Amino acid sequence: MSSYPEHSALTRRQIMQGTVALAATSFWAGCSGSSSSANSSSQAPTNPQPAPTGPVTQASLTVTGNTAGSIGPAFAGLSYEKEKLYSPTFTSSNSDLIGLFNRIGPSVLRVGGNSVDRNIWTPNGAGQTAGQIAPSDVASLAAFVKAVGWQCLYGINLGGAATGATTPALAAAEVAYAAGQFGSSLLGIEIGNECDLYGNTGSYFAGNWSLKQFLSLWGQFRSAILATTPGVPITGPAAAGSVTNWTIPFGQAVTKNEITLLTQHYYRANGDLPTSTGAFLITPDTHIVEELAELQTGAQGIGIPFRMAECNSFYNGGASGVSDSYASSLWVIDYLFNCAQGGATGVNFHGGGNGPGYTPIADNNGAVVGARPEFYGILLFTLAGQGTLFETQVSAGSLNVTGYAVKTSSGGLNIIVVNKDLTQNLQLSMALPQAANTATLLGMTQLSSGATAPDLAATAGVTIQGASVNVDGTFSPSTAYTLTANSAQLTCYVPALSAVLIQVA
Repeated sequence: MSSYPEHSALTRRQIMQGTVALAATSFWAGCSGSSSSANSSSQAPTNPQPAPTGPVTQASLTVTGNTAGSIGPAFAGLSYEKEKLYSPTFTSSNSDLIGLFNRIGPSVLRVGGNSVDRNIWTPNGAGQTAGQIAPSDVASLAAFVKAVGWQCLYGINLGGAATGATTPALAAAEVAYAAGQFGSSLLGIEIGNECDLYGNTGSYFAGNWSLKQFLSLWGQFRSAILATTPGVPITGPAAAGSVTNWTIPFGQAVTKNEITLLTQHYYRANGDLPTSTGAFLITPDTHIVEELAELQTGAQGIGIPFRMAECNSFYNGGASGVSDSYASSLWVIDYLFNCAQGGATGVNFHGGGNGPGYTPIADNNGAVVGARPEFYGILLFTLAGQGTLFETQVSAGSLNVTGYAVKTSSGGLNIIVVNKDLTQNLQLSMALPQAANTATLLGMTQLSSGATAPDLAATAGVTIQGASVNVDGTFSPSTAYTLTANSAQLTCYVPALSAVLIQVA
């Protein structure tokens, strides 16, 4: 493909919005079983939620009719290192990975990371060769993306320009080929990765780097790319941090005439620090709220959307035994809703491989090992669907409890409550902005063999309504619990260290 309509990305998103909403509705109907015919307030629930064992604290949740943000199409996406292109990961025959992508999609796959600046476009390359990106590697990735119905944010090498390993002309050739392979599945091109760090010791332009220099080099690459592939969407700056000093000034300099999407990365903390624990991960994150507010104001001033195009729990690959633990299941729900409330159009969780750090999906050289705990939190979020976020007010004393509400386009109300207390179960009273005719509940929890309670540090045993997600993405949860609806009032239990998804119709 040699050119793109100026607003093609927006059009595709609008089309995908209806697709995702339909998928979420269909999935819920499949999960609910007989509970889809939940009885009205005058009848007992057909499949009541059992009372949890252990101490119970009374709590309340009020859902107001005030708007607090929105969840649009393709919100919860994934991100992988570009070096994954020369492993047998992204192929149209990798049915297990396709199944897991389908379970949470359609969304956006971002390919970039640190390895984007260590790999060279090799137009005559044989493919599957370390350090090289060959046409066959890109074609395989594009076939995978089309097979799952996702879109791709595709990163190209900029850091290599420091040594001449890459050039604007080489980047332009790669983008031209990629654009032809992806077609309308290409959401945008990233030029470089975390370029705000290029001036650090040991990096590409160590000791001699600034935003001004980045803008000049980035502009050379962009011009060459557009000369070969007119209209291809360009995004940026894919910064590691420095929202105030890098991301927003970059956007203001290039304006919406040169980029279609402002991109930012985010990690909670350094995974190598002893303070990067599960207990810390699930505490309220005031920093992300502040950063999102700044990004939202900056992006609105530029007139373009923004996306957290690479993120996860802790950087440096994650914290072993934490980023791959049940703590990540609970953390990721709050993070996703924080981003939605903060105005982001979506997020991309970085991952890949089977190490002890972060990755939603674990794989061994492309072969799926399984869905990690983090995947379950992402899945529960996607089951809440798309729509308008309503403000919520949670009263649970000093307990670490959060609640979110999504008003769907069909008129339903989906509520997620996350109880991050280690021991206290909640008996939750809910006040809704609309009458509830029926209400069902799915619960996410963790239980190891022989244990009697969830363990924040456990790296397995996470379920949603008693079911695990299989390596091929198949998932058969038990029948959803039915709740008694009393006009605009509901009650349910939220066990300790668990999250529940309530659908009200």
